Amino acid sequence: MPLFDLPIEQLRSYLPDRDEPADFDDFWQRTLTEAAAFDLAPEFKPYDLPFTTVDVFDVSFAGWGGHRINGWFLAPRGVEEPVPCVVHYIGYSGGRGFPKDHLVWPASGYAVLVMETRGHGGANVGSPGSTPDPHGSASPQAPGMMTRGVLDPDDYYYRRVFTDAVRAVDVAAGHPAVDAARIVVEGGSQGGGIAQAVAALRPDVKAALIDVPFLTHFRRAVEITAADPYQELVRFLATQRDRADDVFRTLSYFDGLNFAARGRVPALYSVALMDDVCPPSTVFAAYNHWQGPKEITVWPWNRHEGGGGFQTEEQLRYLHKLLAGA
Repeated sequence: MPLFDLPIEQLRSYLPDRDEPADFDDFWQRTLTEAAAFDLAPEFKPYDLPFTTVDVFDVSFAGWGGHRINGWFLAPRGVEEPVPCVVHYIGYSGGRGFPKDHLVWPASGYAVLVMETRGHGGANVGSPGSTPDPHGSASPQAPGMMTRGVLDPDDYYYRRVFTDAVRAVDVAAGHPAVDAARIVVEGGSQGGGIAQAVAALRPDVKAALIDVPFLTHFRRAVEITAADPYQELVRFLATQRDRADDVFRTLSYFDGLNFAARGRVPALYSVALMDDVCPPSTVFAAYNHWQGPKEITVWPWNRHEGGGGFQTEEQLRYLHKLLAGA
């Protein structure tokens, strides 16, 4: 994949106007207030594995609408004081996978809460999932999740997902092994978009690790990339020719640009300059709008895989330095 987006010099200063609805904050305050009426009812069931240095729990809790959301919780074994916790959000189509997939954080002295994304995990053989999305929609949709309920912000799929993700922070904060003052939200692609939103909606988190974020700068993304999942929106609009205004109005309540403009916590972003799934300009647009202390790692020769293990090492060093002064 060749370079196809703006030159890096322009990307670093790319600060597009935001399409923000007047009731953006009211919408999210109402959404989270409605969700708070449901008891979190977290369950941490010990999971039998012959790990000698890590404790593993099969987790579930009540997300949006009281729906049960599944995940994993892993923590270093034998620590005497509460430890920082990374709340990990998963990329598009992936489920929570297996405990062995999430060992890097407890190996580094952190707990990790892995939140499964409702409705995903059925098409990714490496990361199976087990959390359905019981909420249906009366409106048409293209295959995939991007257009599920997209004609109405209250009905849109990511309203439920972002709400689940905010409540996952509460679940982590309530565990006795976790230092609630040192919770970090983290994810890549869809997970990065979720972490970006949660860091704005929960300004009490300590930091955000946002890799090649999806769900950001929707209008530009659908206009310049031919890759899925953004193409789900294009396929929908190709048949619902008279509903574009409704679609983009709904998306404005979920656009990472509008969350980034409210981001105040320290954030480490990453971007890949050959990424045709989440184009570099969409990532830089959010990064440049972010209001808190921020850094970005640029991977010039990579596509959507971004920095991979190299970026994980960047994250570990970043958190070690950040939390050492906490």
